[in-house]
Amino acid sequence: MTVTEQTPAPATTPATTSRIPTKRTVLMCRPEHFTVSYRINPWMHPENPTDTSLAVQQWQRLYDIYLELGHEVHLIDPIAGLPDMVYAANGGFTYNGVAYGAKFAYPERQPEGPAYMQWFGDNGFRVHDPAETNEGEGDFLLVGDVILAGTGFRSDSRSHAELAEVTGLDVLSLNLINPSFYHLDTAIAVLDPEPIEGGRQNIAYLESAFDEHSLGVLRERYPDAILCTEEDAAVLGLNSYSDGYNIVIASRATDFDRQLRERGYNPIGVDLSELLLGGGGVKCCTLDLRW
Repeated sequence: MTVTEQTPAPATTPATTSRIPTKRTVLMCRPEHFTVSYRINPWMHPENPTDTSLAVQQWQRLYDIYLELGHEVHLIDPIAGLPDMVYAANGGFTYNGVAYGAKFAYPERQPEGPAYMQWFGDNGFRVHDPAETNEGEGDFLLVGDVILAGTGFRSDSRSHAELAEVTGLDVLSLNLINPSFYHLDTAIAVLDPEPIEGGRQNIAYLESAFDEHSLGVLRERYPDAILCTEEDAAVLGLNSYSDGYNIVIASRATDFDRQLRERGYNPIGVDLSELLLGGGGVKCCTLDLRW
């Protein structure tokens, strides 16, 4: 269990890799209290109106897609006064029955951490109360047996070492530099969450979101990665969720859709435009549960 900045991997040929979906288990939170009442990221504009009923309708479509794909969806009760609780991915990181809790950077979201840790404990996880600031799967992405971990805006880099100790996994640190992509899950999409036959896990990412050192790490480790366009990243196209074959993405991320199809994946577009007003998309609404 180490925190490292570079781990090389051999190249693979994308066209020769078969895509096999795996059943996923996730946690979501219905946006019954969604609104934009404060500004803690560049996407949020409290002066503009939001439509809570539309947010619920769009979220419901995402929920239904997961059920149609055969995934198991658990729900945490929304809490009045916590409009960003819908972005469940930020609530923690789970692995092998352990839940590493979130410790939010901004006061507006800090009550979400205990709420999610309470849910984890009530549902069979051994909960680790974090010492370091982190925002869960917003900045921690599991790719096979390695965790890609972001820092620069929200999660403290010291949380990477804490997470490595809690999970026993290697953690690869990456530095984010673009304030519009303040969480790692807005700048990287995990395409292959499980080991794949004849190859290895792959990702997609936005080059301009990272500093030069992190780009070098990503290019060496994932030479076949899909490079997302600025236009698709601007609608949070990379904030997607994959089962290894089916990948739920923002419906407006058209070039990302094209590239995924060329690689043998099955992209499924969904409109979460209302939740985008709070700076979240598909992955933000989706927390992996790994008992």
